Amino acid sequence: MTDQAPQRVLNIADLNDPGSRGFSHAGRAYFAVRYQGQLRVYRNLCPHRQIGLDWQPDAFFDSSNSLIQCASHGALFLIETGECVSGPCQGEYLEAVDFEQQGDWLYLRV
Repeated sequence: MTDQAPQRVLNIADLNDPGSRGFSHAGRAYFAVRYQGQLRVYRNLCPHRQIGLDWQPDAFFDSSNSLIQCASHGALFLIETGECVSGPCQGEYLEAVDFEQQGDWLYLRV
């Protein structure tokens, strides 16, 4: 298997802090979150129901903007690790995605 070059997917300048943005790449749904200056990228897939987390485009945070929330059943996930801390998938994790930042651009390494 050959390693592929990172793929440019998102202009980070379009991402507020705190903020979230969904995007797709190679037929899969992802989202990026920026919180307290840190970036994280996850698959847009709830570990409990295997469905997208966002309740509307680019809306992945709870009302406090401090946790990721599943729109389907309200499960809450830590932004820093993707761990579910409340809800039916407690103790499970969102799938983290390997990425890099180059200037204002986010690149996936998938």
